[in-house]
Amino acid sequence: MRDGVTLGEGFHRKRGAAHAETEALAAAGSARDATLYVSLEPCDHHGLTPPCSQALVEAGIGRVVIGALDPHPRTAGKGVARLRAAGVAVEVAGDPWALDLIEDFSVSSRDDRPYLRLKLAASLDGYVAPEPGSYWLTGDAARAYVRELRATHDAVLVGAGTVRVDDPLLTVRPPHARRLPYRRVVACEDAPVEPSRKIFAHVDGYGATIVLAPAGLRERFAALEGVAELVFVGGGDAMTLDLAAALQALRGLGIASVLCEGGPTLAARLLERSLVDRVDWLVAPQLLANPRAVPALAGSVAGGSTLRLDRIERLGDDLLVSLRTAEEDRCSVV
Repeated sequence: MRDGVTLGEGFHRKRGAAHAETEALAAAGSARDATLYVSLEPCDHHGLTPPCSQALVEAGIGRVVIGALDPHPRTAGKGVARLRAAGVAVEVAGDPWALDLIEDFSVSSRDDRPYLRLKLAASLDGYVAPEPGSYWLTGDAARAYVRELRATHDAVLVGAGTVRVDDPLLTVRPPHARRLPYRRVVACEDAPVEPSRKIFAHVDGYGATIVLAPAGLRERFAALEGVAELVFVGGGDAMTLDLAAALQALRGLGIASVLCEGGPTLAARLLERSLVDRVDWLVAPQLLANPRAVPALAGSVAGGSTLRLDRIERLGDDLLVSLRTAEEDRCSVV
């Protein structure tokens, strides 16, 4: 922007494509002494694209206003430093909206595991079904919301119990265009699921379903070798699944964000281990309590993740309560 006139705009369309800054510069033609407004700190390294910070210096930009610092250690303030060293005025807003845009990127850049979003659906009194077995709890709007969540994450994760009870396909139909295929993941505590389950079916746009299993139980999972990518976790004597190590293994496969769709046991264990970054809790206007009702969380979560309310939204007849872990770091202002 110069003299109150917008010269050009741009956005990062996909991984490997031009970043927002270079798109905006191309659209502007000449941007000397103009002010650039950008949600994320301009990168300062050669990756799939050249450094945006250098492109801004060469274009003669006079001032840059940044919504949030880049949390990735390859940049992490280096873009700001290069701009200031070249005489460009830089302001970092630390804007909450800009920080929200990079919530998943911040975690996957900072930690050795993927960003993990936990989706739960329960009745008003905290149950997922009136008795063990598959049960439609939420309405069409809530289910559409969940399908969109799948589209924005690299993988969707469920426990073996959910596969046995619900036999889900867990896909986005049709899959959105993306550089890497979607992945479906099954966490198995100590026993495999049947290879005939729908989650192992071939679906266009999806890679092989990943099965996470304890390394000490390789022989038990031999029947899945032809239908899934087996990822064994822990030492050779591991007899139960270490969820923290399992998530690290997923990050090693290039998976940066995971949507966990339960069930109750896996959800509780992830919360208890403080491995969840955001919870999307869908509340249906039903009362299901009875001696056979299935609780939304099976087991204690005491001492685990501390959550804070982020937003509440109505989805048809259902309510979305979205919470973020209180421990999440936010980019600082410099």
